[in-house]
Amino acid sequence: MEKYLKILREHGIKVTPQRLEILRFLDTHHTHPTADEIYHELRKKNPALSKTTIYNTIQSLTDHGLLHTLNFRTHEARFDSVINHHHHLLCSECGKVIDIEVECPFTKEKIAGGHRIDEVHGYFRGVCKDCLGIGGK
Repeated sequence: MEKYLKILREHGIKVTPQRLEILRFLDTHHTHPTADEIYHELRKKNPALSKTTIYNTIQSLTDHGLLHTLNFRTHEARFDSVINHHHHLLCSECGKVIDIEVECPFTKEKIAGGHRIDEVHGYFRGVCKDCLGIGGK
């Protein structure tokens, strides 16, 4: 938990047991969970945990650049604690969201006309290797 204490303190976020646990969960579960998934999983250990705490912590982590919000066709926001530039594949079979590494010209600092790109939102939709039966789990 020391790692998460340090992260919160370095970003000026008040340290609470709930925030530590939410940050730890997001850092160790790279499944791009929804707020409800985070809530239901963490509530198993802490029945007093509220959805409001989950949403407020997600907002704080996002505001401090520690979390990205992903919006897909499901109308349900998902959250990603991997904040470097990368893309996602949404599997149309199982619904998993998977990090993928592809070269993208839009992630360069400047594009034609001198504009600066800070973020790129978008995703690939297809079938993951597990659903295709060609990958290990």
